[in-house]
Amino acid sequence: MSDSHNLLAGYTVVVEMPVLWGHMDAFQHVNNTVYFRFFESARIAYGDRIGMYKFLKEHGIGPILAATSCDFLKPLRYPDTVTVGCKTVRLSESDIEQEYAICSDRLKKLAAVGTARIVAYDYHQLKKSRFPQPLIDNILKLEKGLHLA
Repeated sequence: MSDSHNLLAGYTVVVEMPVLWGHMDAFQHVNNTVYFRFFESARIAYGDRIGMYKFLKEHGIGPILAATSCDFLKPLRYPDTVTVGCKTVRLSESDIEQEYAICSDRLKKLAAVGTARIVAYDYHQLKKSRFPQPLIDNILKLEKGLHLA
């Protein structure tokens, strides 16, 4: 198991992505907005894993990002590869709280940690909703030991 995967033990979905030259800004490190894109990529992979987008297509109910945060621990630079972990830490019928971690393969350290609150949204009625029960069941199946709040 790689150092990155050791640092991300406990995260249920882990994705690997390259740091691109275009991610760099005038200060010669990866721009802060890119960290949120890394979180987003892990969140989308998590959604794929639980069938989130199938439910969106079938029922019009899906995720919408309500809040997000990031603690920047180390600057990332090109060239590098990051490994990003995502896990759900709180689940209710209408919202999900997730935690993220970005690990730099070059530094062999965590570069950032963050959070997100995702709410169920009815895209047909344009209002907050509840997640379909089968989707909640998929999250509980993936996240061993998590319980509905």
